[in-house]
Amino acid sequence: MYAQMVNAGADKLKSGVEMTAQERAFQEKIDADIKIEPKDWMPESYRKTLIRQISQHAHSEIVGMLPEGNWVTRAPTLERKAILLAKIQDEGGHGLYLYSAAETLGISRDELLGQLHSGKAKYSSIFNYPTQTWADIGAIGWLVDGAAIMNQVPLQRCSFGPYSRAMIRVCKEESFHQRQGYDIIRTLAEGTAEQRAMAQDALNRWWWPSLMMFGPPDGQSVHSAQSMQWKIKLFTNDELRQRFVDQTVPQAEYLGLTVPDPDLRWNEQEQRHEFGEIDWNEFFEVLKGHGPCNKERLQARVDAWDNGAWVREAAMAHAEKQAARTHPDAA
Repeated sequence: MYAQMVNAGADKLKSGVEMTAQERAFQEKIDADIKIEPKDWMPESYRKTLIRQISQHAHSEIVGMLPEGNWVTRAPTLERKAILLAKIQDEGGHGLYLYSAAETLGISRDELLGQLHSGKAKYSSIFNYPTQTWADIGAIGWLVDGAAIMNQVPLQRCSFGPYSRAMIRVCKEESFHQRQGYDIIRTLAEGTAEQRAMAQDALNRWWWPSLMMFGPPDGQSVHSAQSMQWKIKLFTNDELRQRFVDQTVPQAEYLGLTVPDPDLRWNEQEQRHEFGEIDWNEFFEVLKGHGPCNKERLQARVDAWDNGAWVREAAMAHAEKQAARTHPDAA
């Protein structure tokens, strides 16, 4: 999701301004692949960049539960219901890991969620599309989680320790999610003509939004150069997008499905797939809040927060009561 890596040694200039001694020492640690921990000194812009990225990631995990939760009761078998419930539970856990990582940077969870509910903070554009059929649940696992894995595996090596460590478990669970989705699509592709058509329809509708998940082209990525310099991200938007296409097209071919891109072709010389132009107008419209389900998704999160206020209050009262019993002198 980020632009070309900058080789930033201690003697480099930052934004046309010479680095301070602290900034040079900080950059030297990053260049030496030494993790930055919460109590270490860091530039304020590094902290803010991490809060923006980690919170967006956390928001995406919890908003991503909504399109799938709608299908738990309608999954075709008890086994499929149990698997989908497990997946949704994983995604809730991922959100908690990531909110916890963001909190180490000095921001409260209430503030993070307030930014989401007000529309100030963003989440992945992909979750503003509807799940119209059971095949859509397969497409989310196969394509959406496949794209997430492509982006998140490198995050295990990012420069910020808590984010890096959280991603180790997240990536293991996302691999299960991707296999679950692929299995749904495979079953449909090997089924009746109607089931096969359902799988193809889901691929048709989710292919392009999945490519948009990696963010705008490198030349239009606002935070790219600095994020690469700090090793918050290790690969560019376009690099990750190309990897995803090269990995996923053979899977679609194996299933006998057609990727909905008339310009898709194999470049033998460069050993990669060339693909058509993405509709970036659609991407930016969804980011602005004009997607098919933007208002519905955000309202669902706000309602959940408001309706769950009594649970949070009860939990806090119980914690205070337990603390008073354990440490009566402190009370």
